[in-house]
Amino acid sequence: MRPPSPTPPIDQDQLAGTPAGLARLAPLTAALATAAAAGLRGRTGPLPARTPADLAEQVRADLAAAGGVLPDTGRGAAAVVDLIRRYAAGTVDLADPTAAAHLQPPALGVPAAVEAIVAALNASVDTWDSGPYAVELERHVVRALADRLGLPGTADGVFTSGGTASNLHALLIARDAVAGRLAAGGRPVVFCSAVAHFSVSRACSVLGLGADAVRTVPVDERYRLRPEPLADALAGLAGDEVPVAIVATAGTTDFGSIDPLPACADLARRHGCRLHVDAAYGGGAVFSARLRGLLTGIAAADSVTLDLHKVGWQPAPASVLLVADGADFAPHRVDYLNPADDGAAGYDGLLDRSALATTRRADAVKVAATFLALGADGLGALLDRCHHLARYAQRRIEAEPRLELAAGATLTTVVFRHRGADPDALNGRLRRRLLRSGVALVGRTTIAGRGVHLKLTLLNPAARTEDVDELVDAVLAAGDEDREAA
Repeated sequence: MRPPSPTPPIDQDQLAGTPAGLARLAPLTAALATAAAAGLRGRTGPLPARTPADLAEQVRADLAAAGGVLPDTGRGAAAVVDLIRRYAAGTVDLADPTAAAHLQPPALGVPAAVEAIVAALNASVDTWDSGPYAVELERHVVRALADRLGLPGTADGVFTSGGTASNLHALLIARDAVAGRLAAGGRPVVFCSAVAHFSVSRACSVLGLGADAVRTVPVDERYRLRPEPLADALAGLAGDEVPVAIVATAGTTDFGSIDPLPACADLARRHGCRLHVDAAYGGGAVFSARLRGLLTGIAAADSVTLDLHKVGWQPAPASVLLVADGADFAPHRVDYLNPADDGAAGYDGLLDRSALATTRRADAVKVAATFLALGADGLGALLDRCHHLARYAQRRIEAEPRLELAAGATLTTVVFRHRGADPDALNGRLRRRLLRSGVALVGRTTIAGRGVHLKLTLLNPAARTEDVDELVDAVLAAGDEDREAA
């Protein structure tokens, strides 16, 4: 029997990271960008004007016409160009100034372009030889952020997939710090405000502490944690209860409120537990001369979550966990990745810093590119612009008799609702009516004791006050339509 013929090698130009492959990437990227622009030009708002069922059927039909999402024989670049055109026509357009629902900003051009090259070269930062330059660059970006926040010289950090992962890692470190007391029968307790991010409870469940370990602390009229009830709760712990951490929030998701960080730090010190600051949203205030005072006290934190894919305008993901003491990252050696003798010789990657991932993207490259291109002042100016828009939105809502303001602009978020009959049902319907029409994208939340509200999260620095007027007018018009349809 004749041996099988060897499989011929593929054309090296198909590999993105070769010089020839990178050269071919430019025209392909240009073609995809042109296709995406064509898809967006056919839009009239931040969302496609169709129901979820309609869109699902369109995607099914599009893929069926292409022979399925995984055909036996590939259809080449033309099929990819067509896919991207359809994708742009049917996805959210975050650059539309009436997209104001979530902490999901339009990405800046510099990191988006850099992202394509980083993806083509496909480095990882777990080992030094998987991405040498990226490993060293991440160290510098982490150090720059730690310095900006006023953390000590012992500080270190790691990029993660998002604020949820950063918070999980921070609470893992906090749990391990009291592992002996927990093993001896201690019951863990983690404190956070009543409006803290759900990832605190989720992390406690994942880490085996249990969701019931979370004790929520009442907030004041501006949705900030009240230090007096926190002090009382700490003082009233039972003898077998172990305070693991206080999680203070710098920029709550719904309100942008910032907890009293100095008071939280003082209580953490007095009761021997860690202070973690979830600054996924508000940490970007460190770039703004106008707003950085909101973060007073953050330098006393044991750990900080910072999401640059929120106030930083990075393509996701770009979250960072910073710790005041780099020794918090437990040493971890794997013979085939970072053996001790390689480390002793200087060939250490960042595996020790990452508890939740081995292969890890070189996300620090796009962040470094943005820092170099805009500087801290440039990023601060973007935030100041968004804060200005939020303050304008607050004034416009306060002046409108049909609307009721619930929370004004600490950062870039404004919470309000329509005053119509049965406001919980009404405001839910209003948001869905806007979603179906595609003319505006606003958020929603439920405030304890106050019901369903709408939310403007203004993270588009290119938007104008006229666009804010358009958003508010769209809510009012949807209210009129709802009344006429009743």
